[in-house]
Amino acid sequence: MSDNPSFEVDSPDHFTAGAVGPPGQRVFYLQSRDGNRLITLKVEKEHVRALAEYLGGLLARVKGAPGAARGGTELIEPLDTAWDVGSLAVGYDESQDRVVVEASELIEPAEAEEGAPAPEPDPAMARFRITRAQAAAFVERANELMKGGRPTCPVCSRPMDPEGHICPRANGHVKH
Repeated sequence: MSDNPSFEVDSPDHFTAGAVGPPGQRVFYLQSRDGNRLITLKVEKEHVRALAEYLGGLLARVKGAPGAARGGTELIEPLDTAWDVGSLAVGYDESQDRVVVEASELIEPAEAEEGAPAPEPDPAMARFRITRAQAAAFVERANELMKGGRPTCPVCSRPMDPEGHICPRANGHVKH
């Protein structure tokens, strides 16, 4: 078992994603609050993007309007990260009308002793049961975060730094 804590949050009053830092160097977070318990997990930008896309599709398939989310979608200080996320999974609990977001801790491969495979610890887990309104607000927030990133190259679709980038589709001969 991982040394990091696992979390089960049945009814968070806050669920969001956010980023800190300039485009190209941003650190992304997934955050939930349940009363006085604030949980912040470090995620990759692609985690946020993929989760938003999936949640958007899920909300389109579930009947009924999601309603309005309460509260803001900004990150809450302090940003004390519990652990880094390796993977995300999503489900829908129809009986409770809750979207279930499950995060698994990123486990780095351990160094093995001579010839023996290193035992892999079980990752810490975090399960958030959010309302459809919170899922819809998350999608909006994630879309805002994606717009705030670096522009993409019109040729290769990779992110460009402010000084441009050497485009692989131009075999490195053209700097966009």
